[in-house]
Amino acid sequence: MSKKLEGNGLWESSRMMLPQHKEQSLFISVQKDISPPSKEPPTRRELELMREYVLLPVALHIVEKKILEVERSPQMLKLLYSTAAKVLAKHIREDVNKSKKALHEQTIRVYEDSKNDSELTYRYTCRGYENQFIMTRDFMRAEISVRIGKYVRGLALEMK
Repeated sequence: MSKKLEGNGLWESSRMMLPQHKEQSLFISVQKDISPPSKEPPTRRELELMREYVLLPVALHIVEKKILEVERSPQMLKLLYSTAAKVLAKHIREDVNKSKKALHEQTIRVYEDSKNDSELTYRYTCRGYENQFIMTRDFMRAEISVRIGKYVRGLALEMK
Protein backbone atom coordinates (compact mmCIF):
# COMPACT_ATOMS: atom_id res chain seq x y z
CA MET A 1 0.00 0.00 0.00
CA SER A 2 1.20 3.53 -0.72
CA LYS A 3 2.62 5.65 2.10
CA LYS A 4 0.23 8.49 1.24
CA LEU A 5 -2.77 6.34 2.13
CA GLU A 6 -1.46 5.05 5.45
CA GLY A 7 -2.62 6.72 8.67
CA ASN A 8 -4.96 9.27 7.05
CA GLY A 9 -8.07 7.57 8.48
CA LEU A 10 -9.76 7.10 5.15
CA TRP A 11 -8.18 3.79 4.30
CA GLU A 12 -8.02 0.80 6.60
CA SER A 13 -6.28 -2.24 5.23
CA SER A 14 -7.36 -2.49 1.63
CA ARG A 15 -10.88 -1.09 2.15
CA MET A 16 -12.07 2.48 2.04
CA MET A 17 -13.74 3.64 5.27
CA LEU A 18 -15.85 6.78 5.49
CA PRO A 19 -15.60 8.87 8.69
CA GLN A 20 -19.23 8.03 9.57
CA HIS A 21 -18.50 4.33 9.33
CA LYS A 22 -15.42 4.68 11.47
CA GLU A 23 -17.44 6.54 14.15
CA GLN A 24 -20.09 3.85 14.04
CA SER A 25 -17.55 1.05 14.41
CA LEU A 26 -15.94 2.86 17.35
CA PHE A 27 -19.39 3.34 18.92
CA ILE A 28 -20.18 -0.36 18.55
CA SER A 29 -16.86 -1.38 20.12
CA VAL A 30 -17.51 1.00 23.06
CA GLN A 31 -21.01 -0.48 23.48
CA LYS A 32 -19.53 -3.98 23.68
CA ASP A 33 -17.33 -2.83 26.55
CA ILE A 34 -20.37 -1.72 28.54
CA SER A 35 -21.84 -4.72 30.31
CA PRO A 36 -25.57 -5.29 29.84
CA PRO A 37 -27.77 -4.72 32.88
CA SER A 38 -27.96 -7.71 35.15
CA LYS A 39 -31.14 -9.72 34.85
CA GLU A 40 -31.39 -10.76 38.47
CA PRO A 41 -34.80 -11.66 39.85
CA PRO A 42 -36.31 -9.11 42.24
CA THR A 43 -35.48 -9.25 45.93
CA ARG A 44 -38.05 -10.08 48.57
CA ARG A 45 -38.40 -6.35 49.39
CA GLU A 46 -38.99 -5.49 45.73
CA LEU A 47 -41.67 -8.17 45.48
CA GLU A 48 -43.30 -6.72 48.60
CA LEU A 49 -43.26 -3.26 46.99
CA MET A 50 -44.97 -4.70 43.91
CA ARG A 51 -47.60 -6.35 46.08
CA GLU A 52 -48.24 -3.07 47.92
CA TYR A 53 -48.48 -1.29 44.58
CA VAL A 54 -51.30 -3.66 43.62
CA LEU A 55 -53.12 -4.00 46.97
CA LEU A 56 -53.06 -0.47 48.42
CA PRO A 57 -55.11 1.18 45.65
CA VAL A 58 -57.76 -1.51 46.09
CA ALA A 59 -57.79 -0.92 49.86
CA LEU A 60 -58.09 2.82 49.24
CA HIS A 61 -61.03 2.25 46.91
CA ILE A 62 -62.78 0.12 49.53
CA VAL A 63 -62.29 2.75 52.26
CA GLU A 64 -63.50 5.56 49.98
CA LYS A 65 -66.57 3.50 49.09
CA LYS A 66 -67.30 2.98 52.81
CA ILE A 67 -66.94 6.73 53.41
CA LEU A 68 -69.72 7.38 50.90
CA GLU A 69 -71.91 4.67 52.45
CA VAL A 70 -71.47 6.12 55.93
CA GLU A 71 -72.17 9.68 54.79
CA ARG A 72 -75.44 8.55 53.17
CA SER A 73 -76.52 6.50 56.18
CA PRO A 74 -78.91 7.77 58.86
CA GLN A 75 -76.50 6.87 61.69
CA MET A 76 -76.17 9.39 64.46
CA LEU A 77 -72.36 9.22 64.54
CA LYS A 78 -71.87 9.31 60.78
CA LEU A 79 -69.76 12.49 60.99
CA LEU A 80 -67.35 10.80 63.39
CA TYR A 81 -67.19 7.61 61.31
CA SER A 82 -66.72 9.42 57.99
CA THR A 83 -64.05 11.73 59.46
CA ALA A 84 -62.12 8.77 60.86
CA ALA A 85 -62.44 6.94 57.54
CA LYS A 86 -61.18 10.04 55.68
CA VAL A 87 -58.09 10.14 57.91
CA LEU A 88 -57.63 6.43 57.23
CA ALA A 89 -57.93 7.06 53.48
CA LYS A 90 -55.36 9.84 53.74
CA HIS A 91 -52.83 7.48 55.36
CA ILE A 92 -53.46 4.81 52.71
CA ARG A 93 -53.16 7.41 49.92
CA GLU A 94 -49.78 8.50 51.29
CA ASP A 95 -48.58 4.90 51.29
CA VAL A 96 -49.87 4.41 47.73
CA ASN A 97 -47.79 7.40 46.63
CA LYS A 98 -44.74 6.09 48.54
CA SER A 99 -44.99 2.69 46.86
CA LYS A 100 -45.34 4.28 43.41
CA LYS A 101 -42.33 6.48 44.07
CA ALA A 102 -40.25 3.56 45.36
CA LEU A 103 -41.04 1.46 42.28
CA HIS A 104 -40.27 4.40 40.01
CA GLU A 105 -36.91 5.02 41.71
CA GLN A 106 -35.95 1.38 41.29
CA THR A 107 -37.24 1.34 37.68
CA ILE A 108 -39.69 -1.44 38.37
CA ARG A 109 -42.81 -1.51 36.25
CA VAL A 110 -45.94 -3.45 37.17
CA TYR A 111 -49.01 -3.73 34.98
CA GLU A 112 -52.10 -5.87 34.92
CA ASP A 113 -51.84 -8.65 32.39
CA SER A 114 -55.14 -10.51 32.69
CA LYS A 115 -57.94 -11.23 35.09
CA ASN A 116 -60.71 -13.73 35.48
CA ASP A 117 -63.27 -14.55 38.16
CA SER A 118 -60.80 -16.02 40.63
CA GLU A 119 -57.40 -14.43 39.96
CA LEU A 120 -55.50 -11.46 38.57
CA THR A 121 -52.20 -11.76 36.71
CA TYR A 122 -49.63 -8.96 36.79
CA ARG A 123 -46.49 -8.65 34.68
CA TYR A 124 -43.43 -6.81 35.89
CA THR A 125 -39.99 -5.77 34.74
CA CYS A 126 -37.20 -5.28 37.25
CA ARG A 127 -33.62 -4.54 36.11
CA GLY A 128 -34.30 -6.18 32.75
CA TYR A 129 -35.83 -9.26 34.38
CA GLU A 130 -39.39 -9.87 33.24
CA ASN A 131 -41.87 -12.18 34.90
CA GLN A 132 -45.39 -12.31 36.26
CA PHE A 133 -47.19 -13.00 39.48
CA ILE A 134 -50.74 -14.10 40.17
CA MET A 135 -52.99 -13.02 43.02
CA THR A 136 -56.20 -14.84 43.75
CA ARG A 137 -59.17 -12.73 44.73
CA ASP A 138 -59.44 -14.61 48.04
CA PHE A 139 -55.82 -13.78 48.87
CA MET A 140 -56.39 -10.13 47.93
CA ARG A 141 -59.50 -9.90 50.14
CA ALA A 142 -57.68 -11.42 53.10
CA GLU A 143 -54.55 -9.31 52.62
CA ILE A 144 -56.54 -6.08 52.17
CA SER A 145 -58.56 -6.88 55.28
CA VAL A 146 -55.35 -7.36 57.28
CA ARG A 147 -53.86 -4.14 55.91
CA ILE A 148 -56.96 -2.06 56.62
CA GLY A 149 -56.97 -3.56 60.13
CA LYS A 150 -53.38 -2.35 60.62
CA TYR A 151 -54.34 1.13 59.47
CA VAL A 152 -57.33 1.16 61.85
CA ARG A 153 -55.16 0.07 64.79
CA GLY A 154 -52.62 2.77 63.93
CA LEU A 155 -55.38 5.37 63.76
CA ALA A 156 -56.81 4.19 67.08
CA LEU A 157 -53.37 4.56 68.69
CA GLU A 158 -53.10 8.10 67.31
CA MET A 159 -56.50 8.99 68.77
CA LYS A 160 -55.58 7.73 72.26
